[in-house]
Amino acid sequence: MLWVKAFHIVSVVCWFAALFYLPRLFVYHASSEDEVSLERFKIMERKLYRGISTPSMIATLIFGFWLMSYQAYMPGAWLHAKLLLVALLVAYHFYSGHLLKQFRDNKNTRSHVFYRWFNEFPVLILIAVIILVVVKPF
Repeated sequence: MLWVKAFHIVSVVCWFAALFYLPRLFVYHASSEDEVSLERFKIMERKLYRGISTPSMIATLIFGFWLMSYQAYMPGAWLHAKLLLVALLVAYHFYSGHLLKQFRDNKNTRSHVFYRWFNEFPVLILIAVIILVVVKPF
């Protein structure tokens, strides 16, 4: 079980690193005006989303559900709250993929300010999940 937990934590760290960096790339992409920069950001965003973020999300979910399989019962309401937050994070991940496609197709209509705020959402989820897992307040 400890190996599964270790791989779950590694996957979570990789997934959050990508979720923190992708919207930051969107900030820079939305601020760029020259064609070379725009094309460079498209490549960076695609590689980050497909090569790191999505595989890390999949690994996180696999190892997370594997960890849950070791429990004969749900250990508390904190786990249900955590699963709800994970579902929101998965939705955020796929919405980021949608935004990536808008940039790819040159259809982005949002400013860099939107993406600066968008970048804060996973931070709030991370804080809440860590508190739920460590403190188990309910």
